[in-house]
Amino acid sequence: MTARGMTHIRAAAVALGLLSGVAPAHSETGETAMIRIHVIVGNETLEATLDDTQVARDFASLLPLDLTLSDYHATEKVADLPRKLDISAAPDSYTPKAGDITHYAPWGNLAIFYKPFQTSRGLVRLGEFDGPMDALMQDGAFPVRIKLAE
Repeated sequence: MTARGMTHIRAAAVALGLLSGVAPAHSETGETAMIRIHVIVGNETLEATLDDTQVARDFASLLPLDLTLSDYHATEKVADLPRKLDISAAPDSYTPKAGDITHYAPWGNLAIFYKPFQTSRGLVRLGEFDGPMDALMQDGAFPVRIKLAE
């Protein structure tokens, strides 16, 4: 691809990010980078990275969020989001792995997987944790704050 073509692709990526309310970060080479977030559980801050996708940028536009996570099927932690996310450009299904941050479109909720699960229609990947997520391994419902990393 020519340098001019790459410039147009970068410009389009920036425009898409700005339309969602969240401008994508840029690396030193000018390439669009993933969106870094913090998931705060009590006194612990977990680092995660959102994918460079339309649905992940839509999720990032909601941040900061204060949510209550609870366990679902001893596989994932879930919380209701204030609104459904725009999944128009997302695949129809996804096979989650431990550490994945996802959106379950039929219910409009956030689902954080701590165990792998089967391919699920309506499940859309948003990103993943960058390291351990032990702070999420709590019984019952508990509060979390999700915000953009500074």
